[in-house]
Amino acid sequence: MSARRKVLVAGLGNIFLGDDGFGVAVASRLLAGPCPTWLRVADYGIRGVHLAYDLMAGYDATVLIDVDCRGDAPGTVRLLEIGAADRAAGRADDGPVLVDPHGMQPQRVLDLLDSCGSAPGRVLLVGCEPADLTERMGLSPPVEAAVEPAVALVRQLWELGPAALTGALPLPAGLIAAAPAQEDRETGVRV
Repeated sequence: MSARRKVLVAGLGNIFLGDDGFGVAVASRLLAGPCPTWLRVADYGIRGVHLAYDLMAGYDATVLIDVDCRGDAPGTVRLLEIGAADRAAGRADDGPVLVDPHGMQPQRVLDLLDSCGSAPGRVLLVGCEPADLTERMGLSPPVEAAVEPAVALVRQLWELGPAALTGALPLPAGLIAAAPAQEDRETGVRV
């Protein structure tokens, strides 16, 4: 019987929407090399429901890799911690979570887990500011240049060990960026 993997590293995004394929590109590079036995790296692409099912199986921590629009220079990579209060602030409403097998953004996946009473454990986001999210394949030059730094950041996280990633030990000061909540201009929802 194999030991339970404590940490899930999940690459997210749509490779047909330009820079939205960032998380997939990072996961692909991570999968090409060795990783610790207590950690699982997976490319989820746009399969948010698959991610939700896997998270319900029980991980102590999840590292999401995705684009993160905050108005910084394209290609800016940041590490954020997404706590329960952040997840609650990002919810569109208190109604049921609608499940779309090919269109669930990370926030909706976390909403689904919360609505099912399944705690996702610690959630970290390795995010990259996109330059171009139009219908096209391939990353823009600044986001392509950000893939290797993001790979290095994830490897730096796993070198800290499962205790640091799951929250049993603190992460080094300055590793997690301060990220004030922002409002989506169209919906008014804090993201």
